[in-house]
Amino acid sequence: MRGRRCLPEGSAGAGPEAPAAGCVRRVHGALEPGKREGGRSLRGGTSELGARGPSGEAGLPRLSPGSASPLLTAPAGGARAQFSRMMPRKRKRLTPLNAVQSKPSFSPADTSGSLTVVLDGNSSPVSSKYFSEEKRTSSRLGTDFFNQPCISLAKSFLGQILVHKLPDGRELRGRIVETEAYLGGEDAASHSKGGKQTARNAAMFMKPGTLYVYQIYGIYFCMNVSSQGEGAAVLLRSLEPLQGLDTMRQLRSAQMKGSAKPLKDWQLCNGPAKLCQAFSINKSFDQKDLARDTAVWMEPGSEAPGEQAVVTAARIGVSYGGEWAQKPLRFYIRGNKCVSVVDKKVESEQGAAD
Repeated sequence: MRGRRCLPEGSAGAGPEAPAAGCVRRVHGALEPGKREGGRSLRGGTSELGARGPSGEAGLPRLSPGSASPLLTAPAGGARAQFSRMMPRKRKRLTPLNAVQSKPSFSPADTSGSLTVVLDGNSSPVSSKYFSEEKRTSSRLGTDFFNQPCISLAKSFLGQILVHKLPDGRELRGRIVETEAYLGGEDAASHSKGGKQTARNAAMFMKPGTLYVYQIYGIYFCMNVSSQGEGAAVLLRSLEPLQGLDTMRQLRSAQMKGSAKPLKDWQLCNGPAKLCQAFSINKSFDQKDLARDTAVWMEPGSEAPGEQAVVTAARIGVSYGGEWAQKPLRFYIRGNKCVSVVDKKVESEQGAAD
């Protein structure tokens, strides 16, 4: 009967009935890609062979949403028998198409993350979280951290991490376990006592967080960090080595005379000159900004010591400072083996007070 549909009512793709001859030509056109009808390629109609779907598969036809396909129109007359023989093959071809369109091969979660690919001049990917390891980005202590009074800064340094990136890219890390505060002009044991400013101690008068590195005995170096207060700075006295211990040991051994025994880990940085040797710190680091420098900086430690864990004692080697030599301006972490000098008397007194 003319106008009768070959597909069940409600089937996708059913459309207006076409003349029998035209229907047969379109069927052959679909089965033989590249044939043209009336000067128009069937590839330019509602189907496109070789297109890629969401799954990336090629070779399946892609139908425009909501469009009716003349290939599914029931023929009339004598062509109905031929069309009926063709339909099982057509349904078989449409089955994967429906699966592709109705069920993508990827889930929304796959595309929720952002893919960032940086291209160089040759348009080749050089960095991506999918193609390379995520670059390690460590937080570092900034200017706000260093901008505090000298005694407060000396205590705050305990537990923080000093980092030195060597020219070859290796990084040395050590946890600060002992410091000394030098309060500037009023402090008779300070290099800036009386407000004296010279080319040597200029860094003590610079913004907080500036390194002040000076030489002693013409051989060794000591490292300080400026704080709030005119000419005030904190001496880094001892570190607990964390990373690059073999390199530290080599650097220390290179400056030791004779065939000394290999240093133990706790001996690598247990003194102001020793830590400078182990971290390869010299006069060239003077006046560097810890908040901005690319070779040396500080990172926050995993856990700051509590007040009961901090011992407050007199500074070391400042007998020339008179009464200032006895002031409790040295701070260290109780029980840490890397501390240069342990004041057992003070620890006992503080322990009894606690």
